[in-house]
This record gives sequence, C-alpha cells and structure tokens, in this order.
Amino acid sequence: MTGTSVAMIGLGMMGRGIAGRLIDAGFDVAVYNRSRSAADELEQRGAKVFATPAEAVTPGGLAITMVANDTALEAVCTGRDGFLEKLGSGGVHISMSTISPSLARRLTALHSASGSAYIGAPVFGRPEAAAAGRLWIALSGDADAKARIEPVLACLSQGVFDLGMAPEAAHVAKISGNFLIAAAIEAMAEAFALVAKNGGSAEAFHGLLAQTIFACPIYQNYGRLILSRQFSPAGFKLALGAKDIGLVLANGREQETPLPFASLLNDRYLAALAKGRAELDWMAIALDVSADAGLSDLTAA
Repeated sequence: MTGTSVAMIGLGMMGRGIAGRLIDAGFDVAVYNRSRSAADELEQRGAKVFATPAEAVTPGGLAITMVANDTALEAVCTGRDGFLEKLGSGGVHISMSTISPSLARRLTALHSASGSAYIGAPVFGRPEAAAAGRLWIALSGDADAKARIEPVLACLSQGVFDLGMAPEAAHVAKISGNFLIAAAIEAMAEAFALVAKNGGSAEAFHGLLAQTIFACPIYQNYGRLILSRQFSPAGFKLALGAKDIGLVLANGREQETPLPFASLLNDRYLAALAKGRAELDWMAIALDVSADAGLSDLTAA
C-alpha cells in the first residue's frame, strides 16, 4: 500500500499501535496528537507529524480518529483547527473511538454536508493487538466508503464485521460489547471471591472455567489478569471504562431500554474513581469486590 496516505488523529496507546502498524505496512502516515511527544517514536519510523488535525489530513483522503471521548472527537473534527472542512469532498473519516451513537449520527450529517463520508469502525482489542494488526472491527456506514477503506481495515484487523448502513450501528455494537466485558469482569471477581471465602483456590477455579464452559479470550485473559492483580500499567484505563458504561446507560435512556446491570457497573466504576483509581486498568473494580468480601485479594481468604 505504499503511497496511500492516511492521517492518524489521536496517539494514545491504541492510536500509536494503529499508526505503527500502518507505517510498517507501507502506508504514508501523517499523525496529530494534542501532546506532541506522543508522536516522537512514530516520527522516527517515518510518520509526518503535524501541529493541528486540519494540517494532518489530505483533501479527499483518509483520516482515522482514535480519541478518548465524544468531546475530544468533536474537537478534532469540528473545533478550532478541526479537519472536517479540510477533508472535504471524497474524503473518508474512519472513526475508531468508542463514542455515543448520537454523536455518530450528528457527525455523519456534518460529513455529508461537506462531501465526505463518516464510517463507524470501533475496535475490540488491547494496544498489543493494535500494533500486531489483530483487532476486531465493527463497521457501519456508506457502502462505497467502506469498500475504499478495505485495505486499511485489512491491515489492522483479524476480522471485520459489517453491521450495515446506519452510521451509529457499529458504535452501538462497541458500547454493548464493552458492557459485556465489564459485566464479565464483575462476575468473575465476585465468583473468585466466593470461591476464596470458602477456602478454595480461585486460580484452580479459573483454570476449570477457562478450559471448559468459558473457554474464550475474555474469561481466559481477563480472569488471569484479575487474579494476578495486573492493574498497572493499564491496557485500558478505568476512567475510560467508566465513560463507556455511561454511554451504555445514556443510550438505554434514549432508547427507553432498562439496563439494571449497567447501573450496578456504573456505581462500581464511580466508587473506583472516587478512590483515585482512574489511571489503573478497568479490571481494578475487582479491588472493591475483594474488599467487600473482606479479602486482601481474590486468591485466598
């Protein structure tokens, strides 16, 4: 893909992994991040670094965003020095951030008015998967734009799931998926605590589950990390997990869909934030599960 230009907007751990993967695959990569130092290593690898989102994009080209929240995405798209007008006719915005479905709908209308296309393409996978091109991508939006960005998505993923034309569909899938992961974290932590309080081995219990009825990556990998208390450095920060559960609840209110378990998780994340755990991995809600059960950790009573 040498010569294909892609602007990468947002260089957190996920954005850096995505940009690095594209560079290695031969794409011509331009990058922007609010903190310039995040781009230093990518610049050494060949990326062109720009001072604003607008400067990073090419008219009619491709732009990927991977930013923290709705506010950040609106800022890089339509705020001062935002790239929307510069991207212009024929451009495609590949939106990989976890954002609200309502913002996806608004941005789609704004892109359409400027002649560009908004494609929802949020991802499942941690930073190491981004760097290795092993993400899972949920996709929705205009069919012609999706066809154009296929080489980019193929470079970054081990699988793409097309959820149709509605611009928000992929983002609904993403927040729903993150809700399920958070629910699994909570459920595993509670089950580990119960086993430990009965004098059993939570590690042995996890080995049983992860090899039999829950033989899947979320239970295998997250369960292992919860039991080993690997909450720092964060692969996905607790503050972002709290934000995502908030998005789930907001969409539930919008769609008049009760989500009682999401409300429980929201309280769990709020408590963790209040205790200063925003920078820990979102699995760190397990600390409160163990504390509530009178345990110093989840491996022994």
